[in-house]
Amino acid sequence: MEPMTLPGLERLMEVCQRLNLGLETSPPAREPLKDGSLLEGVPFDPVLASVYARLGRAAFATNVKCWVLTHSDDQVHRLEDDNKWWRGNWWEELGEPVIVFGGYVHTYATVPGLADEWGRQPVVYVDTYEYEPKVMPIASNVDRFFDSYSRYLEALVAEPRYQENGKTDLLFPWHATEILARDERLVELMRTGRFDSLMKHVDDETRRWAARVMGTQQ
Repeated sequence: MEPMTLPGLERLMEVCQRLNLGLETSPPAREPLKDGSLLEGVPFDPVLASVYARLGRAAFATNVKCWVLTHSDDQVHRLEDDNKWWRGNWWEELGEPVIVFGGYVHTYATVPGLADEWGRQPVVYVDTYEYEPKVMPIASNVDRFFDSYSRYLEALVAEPRYQENGKTDLLFPWHATEILARDERLVELMRTGRFDSLMKHVDDETRRWAARVMGTQQ
């Protein structure tokens, strides 16, 4: 099967280059994980399969708010190793399986149990720095996450403080509610409570953030 088109990934790479934010990539494995493969016993996301058909690793916006696509090629198998670790350490606490695929300070993961009719899995942001994991839904699929992150980077660069001294207080996903709200399927999943089991440990600040994404609170 041919890898699917990835307009969100293309846009993110273009934004990183156009705005001189930094971009590092490496080639894929000769036989990367494919759509339909199992990773720790759960289906590998088809969008991620297309990403890893193109890239073995990537670091986006290395000069600002960097996030890194987890390395997986012929020499390095961190994607597989990380997901084995997450299965043993966090799946039970989270309440359902996730496939982690990147991050830097925090982690981005897909949720196999919420896949759509084409198998595309929504994306969540996971903060495990507290005793209990905090989960925030951020995209209806991986490529939509890339698109949203590219628009966050554009907003960040346009911020007056960033233009003055290269610094910013804008954080993803906290300050990207208007961008995330454009993802109609994400909003629908949130409104119908599909993420509730994963969001059982969120605090009031996160609930207010979610309400803004859903358009139920200003």
